[in-house]
Amino acid sequence: MTTENLITSTEGELRELAAELIAVREGECLLCYVYRMLEFGCTGFRWAGHYRDTRAPRATGLERRLGRIGGFCDCEIFMNAYQPTLRVWTPGSTIVDERGFEEVIEPEWPEQMPLCLGSGPGSTKPCLLWVRVPRW
Repeated sequence: MTTENLITSTEGELRELAAELIAVREGECLLCYVYRMLEFGCTGFRWAGHYRDTRAPRATGLERRLGRIGGFCDCEIFMNAYQPTLRVWTPGSTIVDERGFEEVIEPEWPEQMPLCLGSGPGSTKPCLLWVRVPRW
């Protein structure tokens, strides 16, 4: 095998692996997909747009709809618009030290989200793992 053939073959394998990494899983909802993809960074609506293009091409107003609720890019969807339902959060607690002082530890987002509960074909609605962030 020539060096040129080896390079071409390796590039092809890398493209296949990259496509597998960013593929939308069967039945995966928009938010579970975008949250999973944020491991690779946030660059606008890259992941939400990919989801729409591959699973819900008729959702032409997706970015506008997410922007209305504070999600102006992929990461802001989770900072401003949606959060995991409380049943998957790491529970809070209260610690009492030896002097009797209490320290309240607030509940936190889960370290790892459970598997997506699914959404219908062509839908951009979140599964039941996600709830809207309350607006004040």
